[in-house]
Amino acid sequence: MSSRDTILQRLRNRTGGELTAPECDFSVLERPDWSTAARIERFEKMIESVHGEVHHCSQDGWIDRLAEVLGTRGARNLLVPKQHEIGQALRNAGRDDLPELLIYDEPIESWQAHLFNEVDAAITSTRGGIAETGSLILWPTPDEPRLMSLVPPVHVAVLKASELYTTFHEAIHAQNWAAGMPTNALLISGPSKTADIEQTLAYGVHGPKELIVLMIE
Repeated sequence: MSSRDTILQRLRNRTGGELTAPECDFSVLERPDWSTAARIERFEKMIESVHGEVHHCSQDGWIDRLAEVLGTRGARNLLVPKQHEIGQALRNAGRDDLPELLIYDEPIESWQAHLFNEVDAAITSTRGGIAETGSLILWPTPDEPRLMSLVPPVHVAVLKASELYTTFHEAIHAQNWAAGMPTNALLISGPSKTADIEQTLAYGVHGPKELIVLMIE
């Protein structure tokens, strides 16, 4: 008998029988059915409370807003996905008011120094948002690796208002996360922050200094 089996047998003897898991009760996580307007209002309030920005735009006007936002920050370049429709739309736009478009299409080892030192901003899609906590949901893929949202000083995330959920519990059920998940699932609530130094909250120390959400309504 292994050490693990011995320990489990002692626990069974102490409790008087087989161990059974308690029934799961997630009712405490349930919330009233908020309207889309209420979700947008709560999401914006929560994410702006931790220095995030929300810009409302239309499906036809998000590139205009993106160019305006990056222009005010003097961004020299923008990291975009190669296959996702966001990256394709930006490359096909033919705009001269956008910064240079970069594509993450090679192993990190070959351009790590460039990514960490010379990329000014990156734009990613999202898998939705959580209104209750003001969080974005990202599922990294080979086309949109997680470093796109964790390294550049400015992270721009495109969020559809129709994909804004009231709670995390609602999101994982509506999207059926149980059927399969990526290696990493990211929940982002504002720019990078830490309180390691004298317990004083500081932003942009270990990652993006700015989080900009383009909410498409």
